Parts: sequence; C-alpha cells; structure tokens
Amino acid sequence: MPLELGIVHQIFGRAIGSDGAPLYDVVTCAVRPGQVRTDADFPITVTHGPDALADADTVVVPATHEPDETETEGRLGPELAEALARIRPGTRVASICTGAFVLAAAGWLDGSRATTHWKSAEQFRRLFPRVELDTDVLYTDSGTVLTSAGEASGIDLCLHLVRRDHGAAVANDIARTTVVPPHREGGQAQFILRPVLSRRKTSTGAARSWALAHLDRPITLRGLAACEAMSVRTFTRRFREETGLSPLRWLTQQRVARARELLEETDLPVDRVAVAAGFGTAVSLRQHLHAAIGVSPRAYRATFRGCHEGLLLASGASKMPFVAPTPPPE
Repeated sequence: MPLELGIVHQIFGRAIGSDGAPLYDVVTCAVRPGQVRTDADFPITVTHGPDALADADTVVVPATHEPDETETEGRLGPELAEALARIRPGTRVASICTGAFVLAAAGWLDGSRATTHWKSAEQFRRLFPRVELDTDVLYTDSGTVLTSAGEASGIDLCLHLVRRDHGAAVANDIARTTVVPPHREGGQAQFILRPVLSRRKTSTGAARSWALAHLDRPITLRGLAACEAMSVRTFTRRFREETGLSPLRWLTQQRVARARELLEETDLPVDRVAVAAGFGTAVSLRQHLHAAIGVSPRAYRATFRGCHEGLLLASGASKMPFVAPTPPPE
C-alpha cells in the first residue's frame, strides 16, 4: 500500500535537527529485492534486501491487501521468518494497520496489548488469541513494540516515535509541514462518529478553541458546555462524537502537550510551567507527565533541551527506521 509506505518516509524523512541535518536514515527493504506490486496501478522497485534489517534501530512493517500465510494461517512464511531473524534483539519494531499480523506471527505481540484495523479484528483474534487486541485505539506503545490502526493512524504512530526520540518541537514542526494534527493520543478512538465538524451550532469546536487559549485557567466541564450553550450531558456526548475522547481526558492531553513545549522551548521554572499549562503545581505536573510519558519534568527538559543544543540523544539521531514491504510475489 503506497500510502503507508509513503507515510514512513514522509514523517521520518522530514525530521531535521537544529543543525539542519536529518535525524533519521530511512531505508526500504524487501525479502527479495526487485519489483513489488502495490494496491495501485503501479509497482515499486525495492533495491535493498533483508540484510538491511541487521543494521536497523527501528523496523516499521506496513500493511498489504494481499493474502499470505501470515493472514490465513497465523504463521510466517520461511523467507519472511528468515529475514526477520536478522533483526537484532532490542530493536524497536512497529506496524501500520495489518502489518500487526506480521508482528503477531513473529511472536512479538504475545501477552501484549496491540491494535490493527478494526475490519481485521475478528480474524486477528482468531489467529492470535495470546495477543490483547484493542481495536478502539489509534496506536499502542509497549516500549520496543508498537502497533497502529488504519492507514492514517500510521501518521500518528510515526509522529509519536519522533516525539519520543526528539521531543514535541521536532514532531510539531513535521506536523505543520505535513499539514496534519500535531498530536493525536494513541488512546483516541479509531472510529469517530462525526470526524468532519459541521458548522451547526451543536459543534464543540468553539469550546475547544477557547480551552486551548486559556489552558492556564481553571476549566470546568460546565464552563466548556456553556461555551456552546449546551447541557453538560449533551456537550459530553457531542464532544466524544467529534473527538473520540471525553472532554476532561482531551483537556489533560492538551495541558501535557503545552507543558512539554514549554519544557523544551523555554527556561521557565517547573512550577511556572505547571501554572502556564493549567496543572497548578509542580507536583500535579510531575504526576501527569509521568503518567503520560514516564519521566519527570526535569528529566524531560534535560533530555530534549540538550538535544536542541546539539547534544546527541542516545535514543535519537542514530535511529534508522527501516520499512519492510510485502515481498514480491512468486
């Protein structure tokens, strides 16, 4: 699927450091180099073979519409299994859409939470009962193994990986250039009832815009509902239909995102960052940031401010996502 393959090159290929140098080296490989069919009216030519996997720090497996052994029997074909065996232990592995079938067949998802396209959920559960499948989310992150849902959620997953490696500022710059939302949380619903907001007065867009402009203030559910002249119950229902999240969960995510930007881009003390992001106290900020990304505000700032000043991140500039498309047919 050219779209999913292009997403990886588009997102990682646009990641640029403060010195203008690319932060990733993106290489596409196949089990057998050569021409690979796509679901469009053109093929692609892949020049790299599975040897490239041995040097990868990140491997991304996109989806295919072609049925193969993985999807019909839940196991890897011998060539694909041999290729994946070249991946070093500890390498970060991710999938887009039904690429999760490959990860599951390789045993990387056993006992872990994962997702794939909701249309493939029944087949996935039947083939891989040891995987905790969650089809209500955009992507999952188990540390070194990540999965995403349908095609567009691959953008969210790739931006999430860039954000993990190099911080919110780099990821947001890519999002602006690509003209996509800078951050959709992985726990957001795959299917949003009304993804395209209408201009009807029942939209919750005005309330969200107001909240983003006033994150440093106390914001209540009742106050957000009042922005749209709705009852709390109606507003909550409409909000979830339009965003896939509850209002309070969305608000917490926006405040965490604001705090991360301030920690990266300013020298404000942590307690002032907490106030500006709407958490009130450094203790509250620490709790929410740790719940979201597993680090303290000071540790986060030390890592990503160091990156912006030209220091090499252990998890950053050396990472090379490799994309392994479906091998050419016999």
